[in-house]
Amino acid sequence: MFDAELENIDILSEAPATEPERQYYFIAKAKKLITEKEKELGRSLTFCVNTFGCQMNARDSEKLVGILNQIGYHEVETEEADFVLYNTCTVRENANQRVYGRLGFLNNLKRKNSNMLIGLCGCMMQEPKVIEKLKKSYRFVDLIFGTHNIYKFAELIVTRLESNRMVLDIWEDTDKIVEDLPSQRKYSFKSGVNIMFGCNNFCSYCIVPYVRGRERSRSPKDIIAEIKKLVADGVIEVMLLGQNVNSYGKNLENPISFAGLLEQIENIDGLERIRFMTSHPKDLSDELIDVMGKSQKICAHLHLPLQSGSTNILKKMNRKYTKEQYLVLVDKIRKAVPNIALTTDIIVGFPGETEEDFEETLDVVRRVKYDSAFTFIYSKRTGTPAAVMEEQVSPEIIKERFDRLLKEIQDYAGKKAMELEGTVQEVLVEELDQQKEHWISGRLSNNSVVHLEGDASMLGKIIKVELSECKGFYYIGKKIDKAI
Repeated sequence: MFDAELENIDILSEAPATEPERQYYFIAKAKKLITEKEKELGRSLTFCVNTFGCQMNARDSEKLVGILNQIGYHEVETEEADFVLYNTCTVRENANQRVYGRLGFLNNLKRKNSNMLIGLCGCMMQEPKVIEKLKKSYRFVDLIFGTHNIYKFAELIVTRLESNRMVLDIWEDTDKIVEDLPSQRKYSFKSGVNIMFGCNNFCSYCIVPYVRGRERSRSPKDIIAEIKKLVADGVIEVMLLGQNVNSYGKNLENPISFAGLLEQIENIDGLERIRFMTSHPKDLSDELIDVMGKSQKICAHLHLPLQSGSTNILKKMNRKYTKEQYLVLVDKIRKAVPNIALTTDIIVGFPGETEEDFEETLDVVRRVKYDSAFTFIYSKRTGTPAAVMEEQVSPEIIKERFDRLLKEIQDYAGKKAMELEGTVQEVLVEELDQQKEHWISGRLSNNSVVHLEGDASMLGKIIKVELSECKGFYYIGKKIDKAI
């Protein structure tokens, strides 16, 4: 909806009951309030959104930024702004502590700017103990909401502006998905697209299902319509997002598999690249592997979290697959997509992990030969079953195992990366190089980073590049052809 359409909304009438019409009513109302405030102050009002955590949060923040832009705030990078919003993560408890620390800093800024508003949203806000702490010790926070009602952002802002009190709106869960609200993309040529929300897996170490709620899938029609609109606006690459994209579509009135959705997206003219994450091994079907093998647009990269190579530990983690099943899956994927880059997540030191269990993890790493991996030292996450498990592994043992694992992964990843040195690959140019003037950076289909000489005119284009030198985990390249 454009500004002209917003101006036609009668904000003197009662707010509509249906969505998204109700939110556009509040966007228009908030815009009127912000305009009046700016006239009173004789200056523009600014905002800053800081995002913690995963790509789901990053996509949520684009929606929040889109709404703030619509109601008249002007984005700045500094937290010395009139509205500061933290979109929080709570996967690890130290993420919570980081937010509490930043709030102290914001309180000092707020004392200097009486017009400043402070907002908190995201996964951390879904924890009852967090809300109690905020209500008791952080009364200067103006707006608090969680993961399920982000679409109500404009309505909550209006409530705060009209009431001059802390607004707290937390939902335990929801089955509601509101479409067609504003969004402000970070990149003009690529975008994340939510295909589902929530998680049903309840891995014993993970807090996500408790803060993101149960799985709920968007309709294929709405997803396809959004992607077509993005492509018409210049997007050539999409990242399909979900806590477990492989279980997409199961709860729809007319169920469809993730593979079926990908086939529909493949047919969208003008779309060049398709990525997706995250894939849970237990739900990665033969149908999906077949679609990946035939696709001309799905990128040659799959993030397939292992977490542990020990079937015993996988059972304690409630992962619902075995080491053997995971390895069979990898063989199927490699057969269908021989050039695929496989990346993974691995946790070291899960409760009860023995040296034999850890050796099983190393065995998987040696057999799969990952292109890269995110490795984590297990840390207790209050509120999860694993936090109260017996046989917690000592920090000294965990560190020794972590170092051994990291060395194995880096050795294999380095060798895999060298295989592409001297070849010609297609690169999507994403940004100006942050280190060298007159250089640009982009990504291969396998998600590896390439740096080469270039300028801003090449941003958002797919070009052919010779990978002249492998630098371990990135490449130095040279453009050899015109944009394709």
